[in-house]
Amino acid sequence: MSITKFEAQPQKLNYRTIRFLTSAPTLTECPEDSGAEVAFAGRSNAGKSSAINALTGNNKLARTSKTPGRTQLINFFSLSEQQRLVDLPGYGYAKVARAMKDEWQRHLAEYLEQRTCLKGLVLLMDIRQPLKEFDIHMLTWAVEAGLPVHILLTKADKLKNGPANNARFAVEKAIKQLGLDRGVTVQTFSSTKKAGLDKLERKLNAWLAPQAEEASAED
Repeated sequence: MSITKFEAQPQKLNYRTIRFLTSAPTLTECPEDSGAEVAFAGRSNAGKSSAINALTGNNKLARTSKTPGRTQLINFFSLSEQQRLVDLPGYGYAKVARAMKDEWQRHLAEYLEQRTCLKGLVLLMDIRQPLKEFDIHMLTWAVEAGLPVHILLTKADKLKNGPANNARFAVEKAIKQLGLDRGVTVQTFSSTKKAGLDKLERKLNAWLAPQAEEASAED
């Protein structure tokens, strides 16, 4: 008897069916810690809301603002009863009061370290200004918590292909030198051009969707 096993493929999710679930100011007010969720985090000017809106095809889902630091809550969006995307507060903007920055960072750290249903973190950085101080703090929290991270280098349409790829290589080299590359992947992305959207979807599917194992046996 021979047995052939096919590589498990994640279910392809439809991100356009997503809906707003709730907002929470602290970890204790988040929805029940069950199922699977992926969080999006980034500096206030990294294009996080634009990326979420591009992914879901809904320009009003995640609020975009010309005032960095406007999003101060942990926002939950539901794909199903057991699958969620999470929009974390923007961080690191210089004009936000220091006390408020410290408060946000404390809640972000608690969420990353204690939320057991969190399967991965999408960390967004402007491709022209990657790996700023708060980006490295966020990456460090995630890596130390054993949480997989997918770095999204946003606004890639602002650069030509060559410089954009060079920026990606530079980020990959830098995080390796910092010892922060464990479980971390990097890609370029443009919300405006929808460039890299398919790759982002594949990563989210792998984290959120159940693997359908298939096997067949022949006598």
